[in-house]
Amino acid sequence: MKLGAAIAEIMKREGIEILCGYPVNHLIEYAANADIRPVMVRQERIGVHMADAISRVTSGRSIGAFCMQHGPGAENAMGGVAQCYGESVPVLVLPMGYARRLANVDPNFNSSQAMRAFSKSSEPINIAAEVCNIFRRAFTKLKNGRGGPVIVEIPADMWNEEVPEPLNYTPVLRTRYGADPVHIMEAAALLVAAKRPVIYAGQGVHYAKAWPQLRRLAERLAIPVTTSLGGKSSFPETHPLSLGSGGLAVPRAVPKFLGEADVIFGIGCSFTETSFGIAMPKGKTIIHSTLDPNHLNKDVEAKVGLVGDAALVLDALLEEIGKSVTTDRDATAVAAEIAASHKEWLAKWMPKLTHNDAPLNPYRVLWDLQHTVDINNTIITHDAGSPRDQLSPFWKSVEPLSYIGWGKTTQLGYGLGLAMGAKLAKPDKLCINVWGDAAIGFTGMDFETAVRERIPIMSILLNNFSMAIELKVMPISTEKYRSTDISGDYAAMARAFGGYGERVTKPEDIIPAIRRGIQKTKEGVPVLLEFITSKETEVSRPGT
Repeated sequence: MKLGAAIAEIMKREGIEILCGYPVNHLIEYAANADIRPVMVRQERIGVHMADAISRVTSGRSIGAFCMQHGPGAENAMGGVAQCYGESVPVLVLPMGYARRLANVDPNFNSSQAMRAFSKSSEPINIAAEVCNIFRRAFTKLKNGRGGPVIVEIPADMWNEEVPEPLNYTPVLRTRYGADPVHIMEAAALLVAAKRPVIYAGQGVHYAKAWPQLRRLAERLAIPVTTSLGGKSSFPETHPLSLGSGGLAVPRAVPKFLGEADVIFGIGCSFTETSFGIAMPKGKTIIHSTLDPNHLNKDVEAKVGLVGDAALVLDALLEEIGKSVTTDRDATAVAAEIAASHKEWLAKWMPKLTHNDAPLNPYRVLWDLQHTVDINNTIITHDAGSPRDQLSPFWKSVEPLSYIGWGKTTQLGYGLGLAMGAKLAKPDKLCINVWGDAAIGFTGMDFETAVRERIPIMSILLNNFSMAIELKVMPISTEKYRSTDISGDYAAMARAFGGYGERVTKPEDIIPAIRRGIQKTKEGVPVLLEFITSKETEVSRPGT
């Protein structure tokens, strides 16, 4: 069996049905021959982003995979791989490599060396007979522990090598581990005794599929819940105990309740300090539950550390708490306090959310979008900058994995690939990316990928012809050289690619355009709705 056929067979046995990629990488042909669908992109970073979303929206049960050319193809993919690393997403990355005799000759790009710094593991295939062992290690890394990209580099002179038959490969195990029972007892005691506890849920809840346990814990002890952007949708945001999610922009209730908390319980999170995450107030008692012990005391000081799978940790906590708290605590008072905070906050923002003049306010566009789509059947993601900050505080996710939140490395143009990958993995969902005119400049050509590969996403573009959030930090260059000006007729671009493109300028046309877009996606046509908006720069920061 040729090496490529062996790799494709291993991937198939591991349940991979889609291989995103860009030629030349001979694995594409071998995968197609094995009935693994190749999806070709216009640039490598987008392909990694698509694989990223496949892993995310399936809680890592379907591993996203991407392959690319050696040299420049691998170099172009590095940003997407780094994004997976920053967001802890399990993705199999399969670059071609230079022939083994040249792999370590400068300046040839050696993927397994260059990407090692931002991957969970990185290994070249140098001996064909070792392919099963190499992929056994790779998939074990992908299926267990904290997520991250795994690199398996295939040197260009390996394709004609023979792998011994029969192929000795069985899909690898997926295992979990839980926290020390002594620490479970300590954490349970702290939560039961707390006067103003808050739960902070991260994306580890999604990968553990621990949504029911999270809800049961919140309801048993009447604890308010907030989430990171990655953890958004792990707790229904219409629930009376939901504070909403936070990144750079937050609902007012989030900093209020965290600031008044005596105990903060972080579950499935890293507590990584970032400008695009919730800043944890100082002086709080923190219980930190994480899959990765390297995250303990990394950015916040933990009173109790619970190392393990979020579902196992929550199961153990619920059992321990149940020994002393046998019925749900009355949540009436705290729910009323949360509702009052939300009401006061929304009252301040309602003029923007319902703004009825042109140019359109982006908040109005997103408000109407939320109230037009079927939330329960929608997966939405944002892009970096304004779209993230305008969407995340106000969009109320209800179903798990219905919001792909991110932010640690904030790559412009990330959302398009995420939406396409989500649609590939969940074809029955309406998959939406929200981006701005800066982001579309980075990856807009890959809207053609959506058309060509028959991936009917709905792309919501907020176009203000400006790098609006940079206006305050670039006043001189803007005044003298118009350095923040950008432009384009992106709806026309979408039509030129063969998709459905529509430009919207009037408030009364927002909802009808969204409805037309939804219908087009049902007909199998990718949609780009371009909304001409004002240069809105205000975001819901703590204290506003």
